[in-house]
Amino acid sequence: MNSDAVARILAAAARGQFPPPDGATTVVPQPSPRDAGVLAFTAHSVVFTDEDPAWVRAELAAASSDPLAASMNPMFLAALMRRTGRHMNTIDLLTVAPALPGEPELPLREIEDPEHPRVARAMKFRDDVRVWAADGGVVILGRGVAGRWEAAIEVDEQVRHRGLGRALALAARHLTPGEVVWAQQSPGNARSVRVFQAAGYRPVASEALLVAG
Repeated sequence: MNSDAVARILAAAARGQFPPPDGATTVVPQPSPRDAGVLAFTAHSVVFTDEDPAWVRAELAAASSDPLAASMNPMFLAALMRRTGRHMNTIDLLTVAPALPGEPELPLREIEDPEHPRVARAMKFRDDVRVWAADGGVVILGRGVAGRWEAAIEVDEQVRHRGLGRALALAARHLTPGEVVWAQQSPGNARSVRVFQAAGYRPVASEALLVAG
């Protein structure tokens, strides 16, 4: 059964109101059939899955890890993938920024062709996808986990190190229909982390999404 629990947790985190840092793990139902995974806040984790909460807690206890890190331990995530028949790509840094008024300063043109490779790829993971192109890059907006508005950017290799990534990430804050916009970065991709933080996105949690199919 779908639940609004994840949406409420994310909305509170966007306001700076986080789960208590008590070392506990909250297990809630999936917000949709597509979305399952783990959110790890400071000393508190949220596992969103339709699997039995008792099974989740038993696997967390069995993970050879500090309890505070158990929800992101490879043993637990592997067990969760086996149980659900899903896979995952990476553990991301989850960031959020408030929307900004007005139009982006960066000149953009919207790509409306659903067959365009960047549009088609985004639609596998998000709903209500829109894509805008700039000279040398794109910014993608769509509804992701629990209906949140998410942004992603791509910058062509030949125009990197010129500030375009920051401009695209900032443009997403103007383009989002929501009060905030979320973005994920691989922690090892330091360039991407710096770009989004320079555009005003602040770290909220780590996130592991399990992908069906």
